[in-house]
Amino acid sequence: MSGHSKWASIKHKKAIVDSRRGKQFSKLTRAIMVAARDGGGDPTGNPALELAIRKAKEASMPKDNIERAIAKGTGEGGEADAIESVLYEGYGPGGVALLVEAMTENRNRTGADVRHAFSKHGGSLGEPGSVAYLFDKKGTIVVDATRYSEDDLLPAVEAGARECPTIAISSPSCGAASGSGRSPRSTARSTA
Repeated sequence: MSGHSKWASIKHKKAIVDSRRGKQFSKLTRAIMVAARDGGGDPTGNPALELAIRKAKEASMPKDNIERAIAKGTGEGGEADAIESVLYEGYGPGGVALLVEAMTENRNRTGADVRHAFSKHGGSLGEPGSVAYLFDKKGTIVVDATRYSEDDLLPAVEAGARECPTIAISSPSCGAASGSGRSPRSTARSTA
């Protein structure tokens, strides 16, 4: 016997785990709110919202929290207009063009933080439009290669879609995302 309560050890570990989950839930809630505000509260017609909900479910976020975030994002809550998506442009070390997309409730604070990060690492924040013309907004569509052949996809390629290599997806949580936007899984940006 060590002479101390086992609950004391568990309590400290639980506090750390709960803190991490709380931070993750806050980020996911903000992402759901912004997606719902920008594209509506229906996940079937809003791929960004569908992706945000999928990520929230993967993190075991309760359904009530997800529904509350959608309601706030669509305007049923008073916090709907508080969080907005902002885009910053600048140049990193060596003149590399960068686009930074952030979600914030305070543009001034976020602008100062982004400016500080750029200057701290040898870059500079640019004016709106100084870098954006170098990038194209792209969407990702994942197609089941076992159900469709290359001949079925030719109309999309002829319409301007870029061909990409076939990627084997071993788990259902890795893919099947479709849509467009700037979310990590549903966009590709290139300087081509």
